[in-house]
Amino acid sequence: MILRLLRFARPAWGRLVIAVVFGVLALGSGVGLMAASAWLISRAAQHPPVLTLMVAIVAVRAFGLGRGVFRYVERLVGHDATFRILADLRARVYERLERLAPGGLPSFRGGDLLSRLVADVDAVQDLFLRVLLPCVVAAVVGGASVGLAWALLPSAGAVLLFALLLAGVAAPWLSSAMARRAERRTTDLRGELTLHVVDTLQGAPELIAYGAAPAQLAEATRLDRDFTRATARSATTAGAGAAISALAGGMAVWGSLAVGIPAVRSGVLDGVLLAVIVLLPLAAFEVVAGLPLAAQYMERVRRSATRVFAVLDSPEPVHDPAVPTSLPAAPYTLSVKNLRARWTSKAPYALDGISLDLTPGRRCAIVGPSGSGKTTLTAVLLRFLEPTGGQATLNGVDLRALRGDDVRQVIGLCAQDAHLFDSTIGENVRLARPDATEDEIRDALHRARVLDWVDSLPQGLNTHVGEHGAQVSGGQRQRIALARALLADFPILLLDEPAEHLDIATADALTADLLAATEGRTTLLVTHRLAGLDAVDAVDEIIVLDKGGVTDRGTHDELLTHPGTYRTLWIRERTTEPAQPL
Repeated sequence: MILRLLRFARPAWGRLVIAVVFGVLALGSGVGLMAASAWLISRAAQHPPVLTLMVAIVAVRAFGLGRGVFRYVERLVGHDATFRILADLRARVYERLERLAPGGLPSFRGGDLLSRLVADVDAVQDLFLRVLLPCVVAAVVGGASVGLAWALLPSAGAVLLFALLLAGVAAPWLSSAMARRAERRTTDLRGELTLHVVDTLQGAPELIAYGAAPAQLAEATRLDRDFTRATARSATTAGAGAAISALAGGMAVWGSLAVGIPAVRSGVLDGVLLAVIVLLPLAAFEVVAGLPLAAQYMERVRRSATRVFAVLDSPEPVHDPAVPTSLPAAPYTLSVKNLRARWTSKAPYALDGISLDLTPGRRCAIVGPSGSGKTTLTAVLLRFLEPTGGQATLNGVDLRALRGDDVRQVIGLCAQDAHLFDSTIGENVRLARPDATEDEIRDALHRARVLDWVDSLPQGLNTHVGEHGAQVSGGQRQRIALARALLADFPILLLDEPAEHLDIATADALTADLLAATEGRTTLLVTHRLAGLDAVDAVDEIIVLDKGGVTDRGTHDELLTHPGTYRTLWIRERTTEPAQPL
């Protein structure tokens, strides 16, 4: 995973190299500042002519100023490179989700996807800012510090090398070993907690209505407590690594002093340089102080990268052809012959041998109980799901030979859970055609039988509908979605359970308005409610599905003349509906 992330970051390598260079200069300036200051103080104590100190004085000033400037540039360039990488990665995840939706998304939960897209992608930045840059800079500056100490006194260089290896290699390795399980647990709990919070917020009205909110909040508290404990364990690991680094730094100072004093007494080392080899480790250990924490970040990045790449590597439910066929010219005839489809290779067939023809202006209704394959049919026709047998053609061209986006220019969908964005009514309708005029939007709302209600609102088209359309009723939400579909002016319109989740009166009224609004348009109405299908010229044909297969087909009157699934559903619907008030 780490190597794959590095290959992914190839376009930003130039900036990362510049960040490493300035990081080396910044920490190198810190080491130089400490060494020059130690020499200057020691030499000044001997009261030499001031001119002999000028070079050291200028060096101290240069190192002091350079340290801040170089650090600023390193942070600026490093963060710029990292944010470019994150932006590219997040865009790729978005693009992949767009290719996976909707058929490839059931394997992921909404809150878990949110955690992968936000927290896990953000965690990737630690690889570049808190792992790679510190490690490379530590190797260069640490090596240079050891070289300087070795040049002054080989035994002092050996002491510094041993201490740096202890703090820069042994401590990170120990931190990594201790953090591996904790970071895995932390990442998993973060995803679970995000998922639970999102589910709680989305289902808050139902949870409160059924008295399940306390149990849901208790579970959120438990997850938060477990996440806090896992984070605390990670902090303990970081503290252990920092303790080892601090201990190694102290050992380096005392070790340098232990070998330096005899060297001064024997004349091997100038007494002025003793302060240099003793204080040099204090600056050198700034280089490796963050490496134990970097080891923890590495584990976190590895786990987060695994979760991100799980999304990027998910197989697409539908593949566009390498050389797509051009979209045929209108008018369009949609034909389905012996179509078979299923959602996974091990699942039973959701569609098994369905055939139908939608000639221009023809309207058909697909009815059947839940699980009969109605929604699967719309998914195949919209190129959201690959058929496993038979074919669906558009003017004789197999849909599999066309680009999915081209198919969806001809075949449009008004779904049962059509999404309304937290914006105005007008902007939600305009989404179908951004260049539409206000008159065209109003005409679409009029055909959807909702314009009078919109005009009665104080702000009219500028009325906000709230998140997921929370400020409007279910029927109004579906009518706004229908207006959006009508504004798009699709030659073929699929209406997938448009009256789902509505009360009976609203569902019946909406179905009648849908049939009226789509008069003369090629339409496929998918529904388990039969109200409105008995009207004269409501639809040209009713196709009854059960367990993925066609059990009967014909007009409303024809289907009621003999026993079958349709007549059973019709009688059940009539007998279960409450009596209308007189």
